[in-house]
Amino acid sequence: MKKTHAITLAASLGVALAYGAGNEITVGNMPPSVVKTVPACGDTEVDPDLKEITVTFSKDMMTEKMWSVCQISSEHYPKRRKDLFYRDGRTFVFPVILKPGKTYVMWFNRAQYNSFRDTGNRPAVPYQLVFKTKDK
Repeated sequence: MKKTHAITLAASLGVALAYGAGNEITVGNMPPSVVKTVPACGDTEVDPDLKEITVTFSKDMMTEKMWSVCQISSEHYPKRRKDLFYRDGRTFVFPVILKPGKTYVMWFNRAQYNSFRDTGNRPAVPYQLVFKTKDK
C-alpha cells in the first residue's frame, strides 16, 4: 500500500471511530468528505488553461476563510491567481495558473491543518488531489 493511501485510510478510520464510538452513525454526525474535484484526481490530461480548481464536499461547510490547502512541495503546488473562496456552501474554489506538462499535488486538510469544516465544526476527511497537465 502506498504511503499516501495508508495516511488517508488511517485518517478515515480514525475519524469514523472518533465520531461513531458509542453514537449512532448518521450522515449528520459523520465528518464531511470530498465528493468531486475539478480536475478529477488522477487525471493526466488536464488543460493547462484551466483557471480554477474546485472541490465539492458532501455537506455544507463553514465558508468564512475556513480552508487548509496544503502542499508537499512548492514545485508541485499551483500558483494562485487570486483569493480563494466558496462558490456555494459546499464548493471551494482555488483560482490557479497552471503550466503545461506538470504534475500537481495538493491536500485539502492534512494532519493538524484541518480548517475545512462542516457547519457542525467537524473537520473534513483529508483528501489528496493529484493531477497532471497535458503538454501544449
